[in-house]
Amino acid sequence: MNKTNFFDDLQAKINQAIENSPARDLEKNVKSMLTQGFSKLDLVTREEFDIQAQVLAKTRAKLEALEARVAELEAQLKKPQ
Repeated sequence: MNKTNFFDDLQAKINQAIENSPARDLEKNVKSMLTQGFSKLDLVTREEFDIQAQVLAKTRAKLEALEARVAELEAQLKKPQ
């Protein structure tokens, strides 16, 4: 038997043992439970979060500009003509 075939065969047997092991079933069950738990929560993806952060930053900049404009107009109203 060639060394490459021996290691390939050994790797295949190890992979098969891992696939059939209780640890694999446990991993599947934990993933399933976590997925189910996360689906009950009101979570957003990172992409959605980043988009909303950009929208908030733009809105904040517009608000600051409007506040400055209102302050400027109020100052003009207070000046005696």
